[in-house]
Amino acid sequence: MSVDTAEHQVDLTIDGMTCAACANRIQRRLNKLDDVAEATVNFATGRATIRSEQSIASEILATEVEALGYAVIDDGESDEAEQRREADLWLRFRVAALLTIPAMAISMLPSLRFDGWEWVVAALTTPVIVWSGWPFHRAAWMNIRHGSTTMDTLVSMGSLSALLWSAVVLIADIADGHIYFETGAVIVTLILLGKWFELRAKKRSGDAIRALADLGVRTALLEDGTEIPLEGLVVGMTFRVRPGEKIATDGVVTEGTSAIDTSMVTGEPVPVEVGPGDEVVGATINTNGSLLVEATRVGADTALAQIIRLVDQAQGSRAEVQRLADRVASVFVPAAIVIALLTLIGWFATGHDANEAFTASVAVLIIACPCALGLATPLGIMVGTGRGAQLGVIIKGGEVLEDTRSVDAIVIDKTGTITEGRMALTSVAAPELTDSDHDWLLHAAASIEAKSEHPIAQAIASSHETYLDVEAFVNQPGYGVSGIVDGQEIRVGRRSLFGTVPDAVESVANTAERDGRTAVFAGRGDLAEMTLIISDTIKPTSTEAIEALREQGLDITLLTGDNQLAADAVGRTVGVDRVIAEVFPDDKAAEVRRLQASGKRVAMVGDGVNDAPALAQADLGIAIGTGTDVAIEASDLTIVSGDLLAVADAIALARRTLSTIKGNLFWAFAYNAAAIPLAAFGVLNPMIAAGAMGLSSLFVVSNSLRLRSFAGYRRAG
Repeated sequence: MSVDTAEHQVDLTIDGMTCAACANRIQRRLNKLDDVAEATVNFATGRATIRSEQSIASEILATEVEALGYAVIDDGESDEAEQRREADLWLRFRVAALLTIPAMAISMLPSLRFDGWEWVVAALTTPVIVWSGWPFHRAAWMNIRHGSTTMDTLVSMGSLSALLWSAVVLIADIADGHIYFETGAVIVTLILLGKWFELRAKKRSGDAIRALADLGVRTALLEDGTEIPLEGLVVGMTFRVRPGEKIATDGVVTEGTSAIDTSMVTGEPVPVEVGPGDEVVGATINTNGSLLVEATRVGADTALAQIIRLVDQAQGSRAEVQRLADRVASVFVPAAIVIALLTLIGWFATGHDANEAFTASVAVLIIACPCALGLATPLGIMVGTGRGAQLGVIIKGGEVLEDTRSVDAIVIDKTGTITEGRMALTSVAAPELTDSDHDWLLHAAASIEAKSEHPIAQAIASSHETYLDVEAFVNQPGYGVSGIVDGQEIRVGRRSLFGTVPDAVESVANTAERDGRTAVFAGRGDLAEMTLIISDTIKPTSTEAIEALREQGLDITLLTGDNQLAADAVGRTVGVDRVIAEVFPDDKAAEVRRLQASGKRVAMVGDGVNDAPALAQADLGIAIGTGTDVAIEASDLTIVSGDLLAVADAIALARRTLSTIKGNLFWAFAYNAAAIPLAAFGVLNPMIAAGAMGLSSLFVVSNSLRLRSFAGYRRAG
């Protein structure tokens, strides 16, 4: 179990749940507690998430869960408990199959019968129904004690009814009675087999998150050659990464050059070249060079740990489509029992004998298992979000899947999203200045811009290694910066920052902007004296990404604070539908609202702090993971890499996942809607019903697992 004190959230790992009805019962119990604001229980993941306004001790919550007959275990014990459960199911199934096969053969083939064969069949099948089926009977009894019913109730009632009725017929020697020993045994055997397959499939659905957790290394090699446990590595330590080794933790390269294979974390198939000053991510692979790396983030703060945490939260979330399934599951078992009783009464009332009435009612009990219904949504979310994590796409929750379905417009920030976001100062023009004034003004402009974190400012600042002293620095968002250097006021920014812009300076800027480059003005006081030309290259996959997004039916808008000419040039190159330029940070969210007011469902893609309001305002916020933590926190989808093509992957995967969930739910509802009447009218006997029930769950599981093969545009290309 884990506790998040900042949000007053407690996560419990629960052992012993067998179907969605179990999860609903625990959820109702926890939600009745006074201090609980919201409790959700996920059957597929075996996790309960409890949120409250005030901190609640996990022991109190665990006591409530255990009072219902379930166990709360530590996070580290969940895999071990799952292995024990799988081994137990397999043993009980093998014993059941070994005894059931000869019992069926004797019961169904007259040539194999002999005097007293009924007693032999009873001896073979009683251990199957009682011992192999004991997990169902035990769970059913615990549920009855607490006034509730689950899938185990149906299985237990069906198999025990077959055993008891057959025993009465055999012992009382009822002349016209039929025995159903083999039917009860087959029910238990088939359902055990189905549960075993289901458990193994659920384990496969969590392989992605387990694989992520296994990516990290256990030790780190320090600069002096000392090898220490990873837990001993702290921020500021320098460690060595040899060719072919995984990088121990997030850091900055201080020495050496190499290519880093980031595919396991970002989904990017092409290695990334790194050198001194470049950031590297823990658990990625150093392919060819030797590196020295200074640790910048360790433990729970690393990118890998954050990814795992986000995926884990997403897999425990509940989509809107799950609510209908939850409501149905909560009343399904009691309704099935009532239908079974009505079936029994109806067959008797229409003149049928006890054997026919009994057979039909037992078939109703068995066919009505709600397992498929309970697995439909959470298993789809588990597999979809897990596959997304492998591709470098983090889907924050089940509700995000529904948002992607209705999105029909996407707004994309330019800098750092469509373009590389690494500006470079390519040329400087100051037609009316002497060489000495030119050099001094450029040095002063670089000194002022060094105090700003904006990419354009950093590009200008990089033109010098040392800076002049700056006083009275002022940052005017959307306009530029100013400060006092050597007693003179220096301004660097847009045209609107200056009162006078000479024609020669303006002409240089216009020419550059027509070519799609950015022009920044610098000058003393109110006079613009210098034009600084900044270039930002378009990412190699941006054009392909825009086309992929258009294939998905999205209306595409490029939104940027850059000037209109530069933005138009980029827009034409990549092929976006609309370009909105010179938008101040506060206006980005307003533009999203304007599109929403026109009836659009809007997705926003961005990577900076100034994108956070728009990301939060959008119906679907998509953060490029190379951006800021603020942007990532405000988003619904996070792209770990900086590749815009991964945005197309994210939307396609989210939509595919939602489609899979809907297919699962349709099958689960349709199966029960069709099968229960067939069982009630005697078309399906109990053995066929047991097999069909198991197949329905296996269909939902296998349909969900198909998401593991999702390739995406990057892999397909």
